[in-house]
Amino acid sequence: MDDQIMQEITRVIVGIQCFVVGIELPKHYFKRHWKSVLYLLGPVMTASWAITALFAYFIFQTSASTALIIGACLSPTDPVLAASVLSKSRFSERVPLRIRHLLSAESACNDGVSFPFLYIGLVFLTNGSPGDAIKEWVTITLLWQCVCGIATGLVLGNVANRLLRFSSTREYISRPSFVGFYLLLAILSIGIGSILGSDDFLVAFGAGVGFAHDGWFSKKTRTVPFPVIIDHILNSAMFVYFGSIIPWNQFQPSPITPHVKPWTLILFLVLVLLFRRIPILLLTKSLIPDIRTYHEALFAGHFGPMGVGALFLAIEARAQLETGTSLPLPSPEFPVTSPVSEQAKAIWMIWPVVCFVVLGSTMVHGLSVVGFSLGSHFLRKEGERAPLLEGETEGLGGMIHEGGNGESEPEVSGSEVE
Repeated sequence: MDDQIMQEITRVIVGIQCFVVGIELPKHYFKRHWKSVLYLLGPVMTASWAITALFAYFIFQTSASTALIIGACLSPTDPVLAASVLSKSRFSERVPLRIRHLLSAESACNDGVSFPFLYIGLVFLTNGSPGDAIKEWVTITLLWQCVCGIATGLVLGNVANRLLRFSSTREYISRPSFVGFYLLLAILSIGIGSILGSDDFLVAFGAGVGFAHDGWFSKKTRTVPFPVIIDHILNSAMFVYFGSIIPWNQFQPSPITPHVKPWTLILFLVLVLLFRRIPILLLTKSLIPDIRTYHEALFAGHFGPMGVGALFLAIEARAQLETGTSLPLPSPEFPVTSPVSEQAKAIWMIWPVVCFVVLGSTMVHGLSVVGFSLGSHFLRKEGERAPLLEGETEGLGGMIHEGGNGESEPEVSGSEVE
């Protein structure tokens, strides 16, 4: 399957997942939790980008621009992989709800917010003039793709909300049709984002937030487990597909990528998993209202999986380097002339590195659920343990679980109980 099809599959899956997160968050969530989300999207994500880029620069001996592109691909947390950990399950119910909401909101936002980071490396690699590069980054990437993208999504979601309420009040639409409206609105928002050339993921997330901002849709569909069904279908299909296209032959050194070796990839993966998020979240714990203990900061720092969003960003980066547009070539062309340009080196460097990290992140974060469950089970006294590991229902240790599974009252932290 060529890069163009891969790009569109990942675009639709991540876009739908961003829309789903926007729907599932409590009403008026960002009015009460904007500070926590802002710190995760600002200092935490910037530090993750810089740290990952630094590791890529020294381990793979690549240019600074290429390292910044790799860092941007791996800095956002993935909404698809995060949903498999944070969606409704026995394990997720042991995590405070405010932590789950915070990580879900972050994962949906930062795939879109990662575009400015991605294009910093791209514009400096493809544009010889620093002044023109900065101008293009501010006007096109920051203002048009991000700001206009989120605004477009919010308007689209609000209009769709009013239309659906109007139709429901007059009984023009039946309850089962809500499911079709839900899915089609998600796909429509992604399509509008692509047509306008703005940030698809921010448009989709904004549409989800605008559509469900008043909680009316959530109440109407509370008994319909549609989001959970979408999560399972998208997660299973996407990762089965990813497993079939892993570029194993590119995990070996080549004339263009002499430093991409199995041991350098493993070293890079370990360093990224340990230092990409955990240290900065431990340092900024006191600044983030929804993270109240160091155990919660450690948990939030660890559960920042890299998945489908990283694959999309890698394809987007390759497309910009290959064609100067968002449309990639069916497959990258191996350079036959010498010397090889930095752009050609970047094209062949980005994909194997990102794929290897996504592979490692999928395995580590998937198995982490078992690790946390085993640890909390055997740390209890023998008489306090559940007979079966799956039977553990008490909250994870070191976290504050007051007020209904970790949701505080609105006057305390702004969490709301629907």
